[in-house]
Amino acid sequence: MSAITVFQARKIITMNPRQPEATHVAVREGRILAVGDLERMKLWGEFTLDTRFADQVIMPGLVEGHSHLMAGGLWKFTYTGFHARTSPDGKVWEGCKSFDEVVARLIDIERRMTDPATPLLAWGFDPIFFGTTRMTVEHLDKVSTTRPVIILHASQHLMNVNRAALAAAGITRDTEIEGIARFDDGEPSGELQEFAAMFPITRLTGNIFRVTGSDPDALRMFGKMARLAGVTTATDLVNDLSDHNHAGLTEVTTEPAFPVRFVPAYVSMDGSTNLQQGAARIRARQAQGNDKLVYGLVKIVADGSIQGFSARLRWPGYYNGAPNGIWIHPPAQLKAIIAHFHAEGFPLHIHTNGDEATEVALDGIQEALEKHPRQDHRHTLQHCQMADDYQFRRMAAMGVCANLFANHIYYWGDAHREQTMGPDRAERMDACASALAHGVPMAIHSDAPITPLGPLFTAWCAVNRLTSSGKVLGAAQRIGVQEALHAITMGAAYTLHMDDRVGSIEIGKFADFCVLADDPLALAPAQLKDARIVTTVIGGEVTQA
Repeated sequence: MSAITVFQARKIITMNPRQPEATHVAVREGRILAVGDLERMKLWGEFTLDTRFADQVIMPGLVEGHSHLMAGGLWKFTYTGFHARTSPDGKVWEGCKSFDEVVARLIDIERRMTDPATPLLAWGFDPIFFGTTRMTVEHLDKVSTTRPVIILHASQHLMNVNRAALAAAGITRDTEIEGIARFDDGEPSGELQEFAAMFPITRLTGNIFRVTGSDPDALRMFGKMARLAGVTTATDLVNDLSDHNHAGLTEVTTEPAFPVRFVPAYVSMDGSTNLQQGAARIRARQAQGNDKLVYGLVKIVADGSIQGFSARLRWPGYYNGAPNGIWIHPPAQLKAIIAHFHAEGFPLHIHTNGDEATEVALDGIQEALEKHPRQDHRHTLQHCQMADDYQFRRMAAMGVCANLFANHIYYWGDAHREQTMGPDRAERMDACASALAHGVPMAIHSDAPITPLGPLFTAWCAVNRLTSSGKVLGAAQRIGVQEALHAITMGAAYTLHMDDRVGSIEIGKFADFCVLADDPLALAPAQLKDARIVTTVIGGEVTQA
């Protein structure tokens, strides 16, 4: 019989309401064998008592239900965001507080590049923090007039490029693609909104930003980030499940010391695979997964980004009068995709930022359920930032889950109140309290790399609802600490159909733990984000830095 290891802790938060706390947990063969006190452990016979966490707190490994594995590899490129960020190697990148600071950072990088043909790639930029002025080719041509310069926005739904990049990609005043922003004279301004407009650039660069989500070294960087954040299960919600991507994921997840379980979701953003081919590819990958690589989800993108003004909003539209956003999949096509993958039996994770996109997605799910009834489908609306009580009632009635983007409250809450949604709708953005009140199964997320990976910070956002300026945005939508911790453990696991394996410390589940120096339930709610993470345990093995 395999050896038993018993971990002792000051307190174990199990997230199991029938046994909320313990002091010891026994592990055998990577799974939880027993939970309770030391006397209960002794009933299983001989074991090794591991006391290294005796003065610390153990809770389930945190589950990030909406992230992108490119969050690790993006640090190969230059960060140009407004808020300071810490890279996996511990370096703090200060935020760029003006267009001039963005340009200056890029000029410094460009001067150190040796190959004149290599594009300069950067990420994290967001013009909404700089008022109504938009970045154009005039700004980025200051960096270089010969080298393509490409900045991916924080939302991943827009990018800015210089004239050299436009020329290399073949984008001119005569290019008829929705989302190419233009000057008054019709010339492209260098801002490209949504995937169709960005595609000529990603074709030019080989979609290098997305490739970082399958490179083994980049995935190991994500693993380091996850360990520091207490995360032991994470999604990759944009992945075509290609042979290349599968090979990279398999390489790292079969390494015994790799600290994260990955849950990729299939999506074909470029249309290179049709619906039937997509379903076949998912099934093939399901047979090729492992305990740390779980396939089966489908990602569908309905609209764009609220702060990028490319999300689809119901009346009265954008608060500042901006035109309505862009359908990534127009309503009829969106419903057809939902119907196909629903009928194939897959759980759907549907990106809906604006409330019009949420409404159309719910219509599509309702029509699919009427034609092909399914129990326990757990289709999930991802972000779902502007849903109102009526929409949450619809979701509850159909068994639809919500994974709300709570971090938006802090990072973009002020901008949503003042520019995109206005004060009334911003008060109920990412409405966690409403979702729970209507019985909607709920998770909350970071959407890393859009915001930093850190479920405890995400929980803090949902509990306190403070913007980056320190203002409370929608006090009535605050939830309790226990509810927020559930959302980043069992809540997220439920949306992934993995609540039988992760999300709580219960017999039979993977022995995946987050070890903390502080008890998040004992901290003041305002201090939740400051709970200190010591390490993680995955499959009963303590992870190493």
